[in-house]
Amino acid sequence: MRRTQPETIKTLLLAYLRANCLEAPLNEHRLLATWPAVVGTAVAKQTLSAEIRNQTLVVRIASPVVRSELMMKRKMLTQKLNDAVGALVIYDIQIL
Repeated sequence: MRRTQPETIKTLLLAYLRANCLEAPLNEHRLLATWPAVVGTAVAKQTLSAEIRNQTLVVRIASPVVRSELMMKRKMLTQKLNDAVGALVIYDIQIL
């Protein structure tokens, strides 16, 4: 099959990732990498661990004050993190 229109490398890579079911793990990794930028350095320093389980971001926070603050902003943080990645990766945040 001969193509008449050139395709960008980005388009080809995304098609390859989708075909091999690698797009979701890549988006999860990108979301975890953007956590410090979205919440700020002060909260990032209080973060002990962060992982994604069943489309829920599970975050362990050292400070109870920061934990309660993040609990109130869960929906906003979910939206900001998904927007930063550019895909719907998580539906909720669980803060421990």
